[in-house]
Amino acid sequence: MPVTVLLVDDEPLVRAGLRAVLEAQPDIAVVGEAADGAAVIPLVRRLRPDVVAMDVRMPLMNGIEATRAVLRTVDRPPKILVITTFENDEYVYEALRAGADGFLLKRARPAEIVHAVRLIAEGESLLFPASVRQLAAEYGDSDGNPAARAALQRAALTGREAEVLRLMTRGLSNAEIAARLVVGTETVKSHVTAVLSKLGARDRTQAVIAAYESGFVAPG
Repeated sequence: MPVTVLLVDDEPLVRAGLRAVLEAQPDIAVVGEAADGAAVIPLVRRLRPDVVAMDVRMPLMNGIEATRAVLRTVDRPPKILVITTFENDEYVYEALRAGADGFLLKRARPAEIVHAVRLIAEGESLLFPASVRQLAAEYGDSDGNPAARAALQRAALTGREAEVLRLMTRGLSNAEIAARLVVGTETVKSHVTAVLSKLGARDRTQAVIAAYESGFVAPG
């Protein structure tokens, strides 16, 4: 089955460009388009896309608000890939904090766009880990967020789970973590699942944001 994508951007040319790039791939299908975040929820409910590729800045409802709305109201929500003009954008970091799974620059090359959609859909690695770290250093709380610190303490991660979380912040995939720790991939998957459950994170991107926000790892 192909990865299904909903495109959300107020610029028709951007949507047309993304559609052309993605539909050239045999394993990706664009199932719908919208010009604003306000239209996302009904389209997600009707089309059930695997990934929503959504502009972070839109006139009626921006990508941050739309991300929160989708995750709050949609059962089994899709992965959310926010699209931005500027890499070092506070809106992007706020969208990640709100629950977005990654971000992509509008000037990205076609191969990067395709890779981002596939990676977000698979959910076994972190998209652009260095850029996420840079955003956390720029816009996160340098002293650590008290609520995030308390949540990490309540999570009571084991030593191995903490080690896996540190490697996740560096963008390593499950297979790469397994090779680093000299364990099986299934063992790593079990640890990742436990980390996500204990942190109350829906995916590894949210776990990494929690790791930065809590001061568990330094983003710099």
